[in-house]
Amino acid sequence: MQSSPGRITLWGIEVFVATAEERSITAAARRLGASASAVSQQLTNLETALGVPLLVRNARPVTLTRAGEAFRRRAQSILNEAAQARAELAVAGGSALRRLRLGVIEDFEADVTPQLLIRMADRLDGCQFLLETGASHGLYDQLEAEALDVIVTAEMGPAPPWAEIHPILSEGFVVAAPRGMTDPDKDLLAQLKAHPLIQYTTRHHMGRLIATHLAQQNLTLAHRFELDSYHAILAMVGQGVGWTILPPLALMRARRLLPDLELRGLPFAPVTRRIVLMAREGILEDVPAQVAQDLRSLLQEIVISPAVDAYPDLSASLKLL
Repeated sequence: MQSSPGRITLWGIEVFVATAEERSITAAARRLGASASAVSQQLTNLETALGVPLLVRNARPVTLTRAGEAFRRRAQSILNEAAQARAELAVAGGSALRRLRLGVIEDFEADVTPQLLIRMADRLDGCQFLLETGASHGLYDQLEAEALDVIVTAEMGPAPPWAEIHPILSEGFVVAAPRGMTDPDKDLLAQLKAHPLIQYTTRHHMGRLIATHLAQQNLTLAHRFELDSYHAILAMVGQGVGWTILPPLALMRARRLLPDLELRGLPFAPVTRRIVLMAREGILEDVPAQVAQDLRSLLQEIVISPAVDAYPDLSASLKLL
């Protein structure tokens, strides 16, 4: 049903917030799963109801008017209250969860995520699942903007005050080098310095974590390649182009390439990352904890046990939390 001009609707407020955050009607429409024309109409209806323009739509990117800036603060509070009310009514009325928007890092995409969705579907009967796969920083942004309900991501500093956190996995980074490139009886770091590093992109959090750690160790390592694909990095390593630093999850995602590689511990201070499940506190009741427990079980079965069986040295680098 079309909302009539002159009325302020929750959908109109959600459209406005998405447009204000994306700074683009097209991007807001993509995020909301609506057409650009429908988003534009909702914005017009809202501005008519409020009696003031909220956006400068012909600007690139779209900007907020002074009234739009003032209303944005109120709009976010309204959406937060509506989300809390839905959760409280669902608990009081015993109604089932009807939609869950899940964001998962790419490390789990091929093996773990499909099995996780199957388990969740068995438990949450009648629930519709919407999946977003991407980099950690992008998932954080979407959870903060309430475009996602639950995310599985690498931890990126202190948790925001509105979040509940469920630790999933701790993993230490390791060296992957071409088989035969290094001699275990000689100094590993000296041997690695003689070859270029194939670096994971610093546009993503994990790449910045690695680069920061190397700087803290006062290590300057020559590199010609900075890539965002585990498969591409490990394929190049396997062909003798250089070596890399990655966490075990990344290695297991490209496990068909591992026979051409040798895995070694870091020849300097260790660096780890934590994988966590994050949601807005108090909204989904026990669903985030249930999803976290399913994820731990699947990781043990699909990733950790096979990894440790094939590469016993990885046992010290992988730990369920």
